[in-house]
Amino acid sequence: MESFYPALAALVAYLVGSLSFAVIVSRVMGLNDPRTYGSKNPGATNVLRSGSKKAAVVTLLLDGAKGWLPVALVQWYGQAWGLEAGTVALVGLGAFLGHLYPVYFRFQGGKGVATAAGVLLGVHWALGLATLLTWIIIAVFFRYSSLAALVAAVFAPLYYIFGDGLAWRMEGAVVMAISLMSLLLVYRHAENIGRLARGTESKLGQKKS
Repeated sequence: MESFYPALAALVAYLVGSLSFAVIVSRVMGLNDPRTYGSKNPGATNVLRSGSKKAAVVTLLLDGAKGWLPVALVQWYGQAWGLEAGTVALVGLGAFLGHLYPVYFRFQGGKGVATAAGVLLGVHWALGLATLLTWIIIAVFFRYSSLAALVAAVFAPLYYIFGDGLAWRMEGAVVMAISLMSLLLVYRHAENIGRLARGTESKLGQKKS
């Protein structure tokens, strides 16, 4: 029976990750569906284009929390159930994929930046903090959320690898999970990369028609 626990944990993480808080928060706060304006991406950055900073912040925190919580729970309580690093990797990926392809919203989800950050914070707070600081530095200097996400995505697996022995013990399964998340983040930002190259990408806080 214990052999099913990792798969069950990953499934639960996916279902939690499938909660598209950009859509849920917008509905609760009486805002337009974020899938109908701007980039049409159900994420905090696009919710910000609605003009409601409060809705964007709530969306950001909840999207991050749904990535952090499944990983943190396995880290705290998993060992008693035989759940090790492989399960940490599975639940992190599960929550992230749930955000990208949510079962409750016809598998049309966001790009996963906040959820990925939550997963990294769940793996280790220092890893999450280093990645978040990378995002903040790029965002402050260049004002492009997409560029900040791309740079942070590239650095996240490097931080984990080079932090081995300093703040945590590197696990192969976790390296693979973080690397796959990074690749998917880059893939989900393909259109943004094109707009950045053409100089037509919207900056943070700028409304898109």
